[in-house]
Amino acid sequence: MPTNSQTQAALARADADFDAALARLFALLRIKSISADPAYAADCRAAAEHLCADIASLGFDAEVRETAGHPAIVAKAKGNTGARPHALFYGHYDVQPVDPLELWHRPPFEPVVTDHADGRKIIVARGAQDDKGQLSTFVEACRAWKAATGELPIDLTIVIEGEEEVGSKNFVAFLEANKQDLAADFALVCDTGMWDPNTPAITTALRGLVYEEVKIKAANRDLHSGIYGGGAQNPIRVLTRILGGLHDEHGRITIPGFYDGVKDLPPEILDQWKGLGLTAETFLKPIGLSLPAGEDDRLLIEQISSRPTCDINGIVGGYTGEGSKTVIAAEASAKVSFRIVEGQDPAKIRDAFRAYVTARLPGDCSAEFLDHSNAPAIALPWTMKPLAAAKQALTEEWGKEALLIGSGASIPIVADFKRTLGVDTLLVGFGLDDDNIHSPNEKYDLNSFQKGIRSWVRILGALAVAKT
Repeated sequence: MPTNSQTQAALARADADFDAALARLFALLRIKSISADPAYAADCRAAAEHLCADIASLGFDAEVRETAGHPAIVAKAKGNTGARPHALFYGHYDVQPVDPLELWHRPPFEPVVTDHADGRKIIVARGAQDDKGQLSTFVEACRAWKAATGELPIDLTIVIEGEEEVGSKNFVAFLEANKQDLAADFALVCDTGMWDPNTPAITTALRGLVYEEVKIKAANRDLHSGIYGGGAQNPIRVLTRILGGLHDEHGRITIPGFYDGVKDLPPEILDQWKGLGLTAETFLKPIGLSLPAGEDDRLLIEQISSRPTCDINGIVGGYTGEGSKTVIAAEASAKVSFRIVEGQDPAKIRDAFRAYVTARLPGDCSAEFLDHSNAPAIALPWTMKPLAAAKQALTEEWGKEALLIGSGASIPIVADFKRTLGVDTLLVGFGLDDDNIHSPNEKYDLNSFQKGIRSWVRILGALAVAKT
């Protein structure tokens, strides 16, 4: 069990080695590991081999393992005892394409430290934050512990994939095939963000996703609206009427049983969120809006983080080209997504939506449905010991209480870890809203990188004394 003096020694080592850590990150950032483009397959393999060799140098049994797509890395610390807490760290080495290239201020795979408009020092390159910079904070923390004390404070396995940016399409099968090697007490993921540049956060909940496509059909062909208008059923009218009824005047979703299982936040968490001061002025005004559109009896931060939602993502029907064409379309379709929260069953939400639509179909109309996604929500137990340990470690490092926040987005790998490996996941990251991930001029604050390393040094020490 590590002592405080050992943690302090590891922190001092991380600080002394920071310039070298930055150079190692730059070497990784120069590799063009774009997973979406087959032309960069060799670069993806080069990134896997580069990381594997670096992690192996820290005393891990590390190897590049094949998947049906780009390779993955599995590394087990040689000092694993089986008697200490055992964490599985996950990251990804693949990056998004760089298009449009002309909007970059400099070549995207030539990393540089430069000045942000507000004076902050930033690292600019594709992958600087997502996820090469983030995963490197963890690897460098491990390096600091090994250099300072000769060992890691916990048992550790690292898995790094190369297809996160294309939906991890081969990773679930890889998890299944490597369940024994990846067994752990809990998982760690560094692919999330902070509340602001000075306030650390742990993401404790992720909304799930149910994504449906519905097609309403009526006549056997498009009809002349002058001849058939008023007498023939119009699928666009039927569809928009049904979609328009999905929300009531208070922003609540009207599908029967939709809120079954939805729980309120613990009072202490809700009080903390109230104190964050997220307002329409700060959140909506920058995108040209002013009024929250969710449930009107909920805080804006609840609407976007911890409450379930329904959004119509696209509608297609009839003639949409230039000029006019007076037809009654034979069919109309819409894509509808539901962000769901802990307690909701994705299959039940899907079935309830389909029943809602079907029950409102008039005669002469039929509906077809297509399922695009069906992923559950994830929430950490509020009493989870590693969560409390990580929160305290982050608070000590940043000098501000670490927040426990929900994310309105979905990170499917977290659900995959729960379903396949049976482990909960601590989501700790140091990204910021202005990091331009997936966009030109991606950046990572130099402070996020340096204090991210120090944060993981502290978290690893704290996890050693936290029981799962």
